[in-house]
Amino acid sequence: MIVVWSWILLFSILGVTVFWYSRKQPFPEISGFFAAILLITAAILWMATGAPRGGGNELAPAYISTFIGGCAVIYGVIKMSVSDDDVIVAPFGGILFCIGSITLLTERWDEAGQMEQIGSFILASILVALEIYLVFRGLIIGVQGISWSKSGLRQISRGLIHGDNGAIAHFERSWDMDKQWINAMSHSALALIYEKENDEQSRKEHVTELEKIGGWEAVDNSWIEAIRKHLELN
Repeated sequence: MIVVWSWILLFSILGVTVFWYSRKQPFPEISGFFAAILLITAAILWMATGAPRGGGNELAPAYISTFIGGCAVIYGVIKMSVSDDDVIVAPFGGILFCIGSITLLTERWDEAGQMEQIGSFILASILVALEIYLVFRGLIIGVQGISWSKSGLRQISRGLIHGDNGAIAHFERSWDMDKQWINAMSHSALALIYEKENDEQSRKEHVTELEKIGGWEAVDNSWIEAIRKHLELN
């Protein structure tokens, strides 16, 4: 029973942590959904402890952790490396996957032969190394500028311009010193927003910054048209 409660605590802590981090993401619904899965899993395990026949197989939470963690890593890596939408799901899913799989690997450690023990140790080391990479890529490097730029466009389409979660705030977080084309997109978007709001001083500031990195010619026309289209709908 103590083992099951340890898993409940793990799922609960990870769920609350992921939910807290999700509020700082450009697309919070992605990691927010993952947080909900973790908390629901913790609730199901908690209810299972009160079942008439007890918690059942004590390895069941390890299998659940490995499955959920593995799916989260695959999905999170796609979101982190391909679409640049989220950096939270992959590293926290990796934590679940590592703990679950290593628990299963060590379950029959005493009965395993020497070669099997060596193989299990090597596999566990690889999993930990991959998790360290996911933490570095996701939590340390953090959200890419393009993610905030994409979410800024979405906020305009929703009519959310001002505030901590508005389009202006998102574009102001999208700077990338290695990719000046992203900065050009953000400055052009902010200039068009302030033009719409008749804030000439702020518009000039961003136009000046835009001219330093190539001017309006450095921005794809489809991006400018998309910004103007969504601003006109608001």
